[in-house]
Amino acid sequence: MRYELYYWPTIQGRGEFVRLALEEAGADYVDVARKPGKSGMRAMMKLLDGTRIAHPPFAPPFLKAGKLVIGQTANILLYLGGRLGLAPRDEAGALWAHQLQLTIADLVTHIHDTHHPISGWLYFEQQRPAAKLRTKDFWRYRVPKFLGYFERVITKSGGPYLLGRKLSYVDLSLFQIVEGLRYSFPKRMKRFEKKVPLVIALHGRVAKRPRVAAYLASTRRIAFSQWGIYRYFKELDG
Repeated sequence: MRYELYYWPTIQGRGEFVRLALEEAGADYVDVARKPGKSGMRAMMKLLDGTRIAHPPFAPPFLKAGKLVIGQTANILLYLGGRLGLAPRDEAGALWAHQLQLTIADLVTHIHDTHHPISGWLYFEQQRPAAKLRTKDFWRYRVPKFLGYFERVITKSGGPYLLGRKLSYVDLSLFQIVEGLRYSFPKRMKRFEKKVPLVIALHGRVAKRPRVAAYLASTRRIAFSQWGIYRYFKELDG
């Protein structure tokens, strides 16, 4: 099957978690909105309009697989996991992977809210004091809690991955979390990494996988920027 991924064409964002899974699996897919010209964006907006399909997605990313249109990052990965060999096929294992991915989704929201704690419609400069306070709380409480949790999961699984000896889509997503935190908070992350050595080792292991490494070095990998989830502001990286 050829998959169609619909996401904003100039940012990694939440779509990157899906891209990493498709790339690692060597899946046949097209990143629709990144097609030359404006036809891809028009196609995405038509599906978002909701008048042409029974179950319209709320927002990108969403995936078209045959007649199915699947929205929400964790839901897309739940669908793809077993089909791409990136999740257990048994019910308990599939649900455990999904549970971990939903936990990552919670962390993603916390990351975004460090720089836009009041509203996504306001510029960072309009909410700078709140962003500084939110970032302080994020690094004092949220990062240790979330990354500490994933450290314990790897320990309990027997490693080297979250589910044990086999890579899953959740490992790819945790890799992306580390990548993004290193971009947004290089100083803070460098100090913190020694507290979660298994998470950092997992990141390095994923980065060396042949298909992931090829993807990271290609033009298909959109560079980090001041748009989307991960943004660098020097004053937040104390």
